[in-house]
Amino acid sequence: MLKSQKMREIAVEMDALKMGMGWSEEDLAKPQVMLQSTYGDSHPGSAHLFELMLEAEEELINLGARPAKYFVTDICDGIAQGHDGMNYSLLSREIICDTIEIQSRATPFDGGLFLASCDKSIPAHLKAIARIDMPAVFMPGGVMKAGKNLLTLEQVGAYGAMMKKGQISREELKKIQREACPTCGACSFMGTAVTMQIMAEALGMTPPGAAAIPAASEEIKEFTRSAADLLMKAIKLDIKPSKILTKEAFENAIMVHAAVAGSTNALLHLPAIARELKIKIEPELFDKIHRNIPYIVNVRPSGFYPAEYFWYAGGVPAVMEEIKEFLHLDQLTVTGKTLGENLKEIKERGFYEKCENYLLKLGIKKEDVIKSKENPINSHGSLAVLKGNLAPAGAVVKHSAVDKTMLKVTLRARPFNSEEEAYVAIIKGEVKPGDAVIIRYEGPKGSGIPEMFYTTEAIASDPLLSSTVALITDGRFSGATRGPAIGHVSPEAAEGGPIALVEEGDLIRIDIPGRSINIVGIKGIEKGKEEIEKILQERMKGWRAPELKKDNGILNLYRRLAASPINGAYMDY
Repeated sequence: MLKSQKMREIAVEMDALKMGMGWSEEDLAKPQVMLQSTYGDSHPGSAHLFELMLEAEEELINLGARPAKYFVTDICDGIAQGHDGMNYSLLSREIICDTIEIQSRATPFDGGLFLASCDKSIPAHLKAIARIDMPAVFMPGGVMKAGKNLLTLEQVGAYGAMMKKGQISREELKKIQREACPTCGACSFMGTAVTMQIMAEALGMTPPGAAAIPAASEEIKEFTRSAADLLMKAIKLDIKPSKILTKEAFENAIMVHAAVAGSTNALLHLPAIARELKIKIEPELFDKIHRNIPYIVNVRPSGFYPAEYFWYAGGVPAVMEEIKEFLHLDQLTVTGKTLGENLKEIKERGFYEKCENYLLKLGIKKEDVIKSKENPINSHGSLAVLKGNLAPAGAVVKHSAVDKTMLKVTLRARPFNSEEEAYVAIIKGEVKPGDAVIIRYEGPKGSGIPEMFYTTEAIASDPLLSSTVALITDGRFSGATRGPAIGHVSPEAAEGGPIALVEEGDLIRIDIPGRSINIVGIKGIEKGKEEIEKILQERMKGWRAPELKKDNGILNLYRRLAASPINGAYMDY
């Protein structure tokens, strides 16, 4: 007997209450499905989801189920940029997940169809799916089209910095703003939103081929209906997420992450999702896998093309075909079949030919966007985990976006206790070539781990600084970040990590090939390892955490409970 039917016998008010909102007695006897999304007028990634919910609702009814629509609207990192709203961004992942848990525990369902498009909403839904562990399918909301001349949103931040420096006019910036987001969907570059759509598919939780589909296409409706069909099969076969989301599934996802040069924020999200299943994903696993998997996807910000072209080139299935020899092909997926069977089936049903028709109209080839493993962009993935006396527990860098001259370098420390201070210094020209901009007290326990997007764009858009300055922080970065940006430094400054002890003029040595980041000098003079250690110990004795802004609400609770950034920055309750 289905769970919903058992609970009808226990909670006798349930039938009456549901009939009070229009359910028939026949509806009550059907499989009951939670239809959950982040629909709302919050940003383009969620504004179109209600239409997809209606598509799924109709299909579920046709298949004999009774769906119930639920909503947890998400926020937008782009809209939260440049003010304290960004402090709530990663926290929103936890609250969305918790709200879905509350909704699903309070009302018994037999399965769930989940729709979301963006940075925090996708990992929030996947965390909830893992935690609830009822039959579930995740349907990504797709990506927006690029604007004129392939303009995508991540470029707007750079143009904003250029306007503040007087390099372009306000009217030129306004024109760019008008053209950057022509349709609904997630931002059309390999930011965190598209990365997490890809991760959901690589984990086996979406219809094969659904990730990064153009949101304005007719195909997204077809995929949504197929997601409803897969959910009904999962309910019938009792395929729960815990059967799909195994350690091997997470390894598959990390392999795909390496191949696509995904956002560093995946290191916050995949471990947090895995934790719901009592699976521990160490940062070293990302580093190990990235060393062995070729980076092959030519999509911005590290590459050239917008993300919609990724789907036109065959999307996740095409990437998996290139790295097939490394994948766990026997992994169960939400289709009820293995990953290997899915790849065979998607090829046989003409998926790649359909995608290729789009490429032909654009005048490009699949290999322009998704390279072969024999001819990769980089043979050693796209990401590295660094350790050293500046980051004993680890730090993360997307080396595919780093100029080769900055892979191994010694820089002068310019420490700032907030991103705002650092940004102003860069815009005013106070940061010089050869500096290491240190932004601290921006970790989970400091400010809630906001993005440092405007600061990284201010550096990347300055030809004097873009290949001569590194940014190092206990905060995180946007998936759009370019250049030598090292984040998630752990332990964070608010916990007394070494990043809190850095002083003006210290020498910071970054060695990405050697996977290290160390303080190697004081006041511009190199010192021995033991002497540096003694100096840091002395500084620690005099260290006092600065008075951080206190909030009465949920952000204060998050800061008290947040785990280390290198471990996922989840609320550890």
